[in-house]
Amino acid sequence: MKPRTSGSVVRLAAPLRALAQRFSFLLLVLASIALMMVGKIDALSVDNARARVTDAFAPILDAISRPAATAAHVVESAVEVRNAFEENQRLKAENARLLQWRQAALRLEAENTSLRSLLKATPEPPSTYITARVIAAPGSSFLRTLVVTAGRRDGVRKGQAAIAGAGLVGRVVEVGEWSARVLLLTDINARVPVVLESSRQRAVMAGDNSDQTKLLYLPPDAAIQVGERVVTSGHGGQFPPGLAVGVVSSVGERGVRVQPNVDLARVEHLQLVDFNMPGAETEPSHETK
Repeated sequence: MKPRTSGSVVRLAAPLRALAQRFSFLLLVLASIALMMVGKIDALSVDNARARVTDAFAPILDAISRPAATAAHVVESAVEVRNAFEENQRLKAENARLLQWRQAALRLEAENTSLRSLLKATPEPPSTYITARVIAAPGSSFLRTLVVTAGRRDGVRKGQAAIAGAGLVGRVVEVGEWSARVLLLTDINARVPVVLESSRQRAVMAGDNSDQTKLLYLPPDAAIQVGERVVTSGHGGQFPPGLAVGVVSSVGERGVRVQPNVDLARVEHLQLVDFNMPGAETEPSHETK
């Protein structure tokens, strides 16, 4: 009799299971509507229930998130190690190149010293410098100057070269007790004797109140190449030879234009260098007689 009873129970349960599966979606929709109605009627109770559920699942979510966070940290550490390795390789290669340049510079210095001793060349006078901060750029489109925080009491004098990291910026034209004014290379009143490094063509670099300068007094058949470096020639006794000034940016109907090495609109600090040149400007003495 037992097997017959269990078989009848299974036969009765099968239609009920099919009915439940058929109406399960409808039941879920009705349950959702009922929950929303309860939430509207008693929002505080629903919020409390939601908070309890959140508190109950928080440890589980935290436990699940830990492996993911750990994996992300491991991946991030691996990326950082790879980047550090690549940076280390790059720095090693750069250091090797710098060591080669250092050895070449030492050889050239020794050769230069030997040649000077053979030629009995007169050594260049020692230079001194003062580092000053740029505090104002009062120039307009007709005047390009900078004001720095160093003056007569710091040893600044007219004619000193103003140099930033990449090269010559201008020269000191006005000195006060605590400040000084620097005339930039791009000012219309600036004139600097220069030489093109590759062709050894001499010229005068002049400003015209634009972001670039121009070269004057070049012969018509001068072979000037774009990208050629321009340095001071040392003529006139204003600056020593070899100071980097800029590079040739264009050669055309407007003449030869030079892009200064230094972005003159972004200069924050300058070195005011006294090269003790014989042709440099000197201020009149303030001593009382």
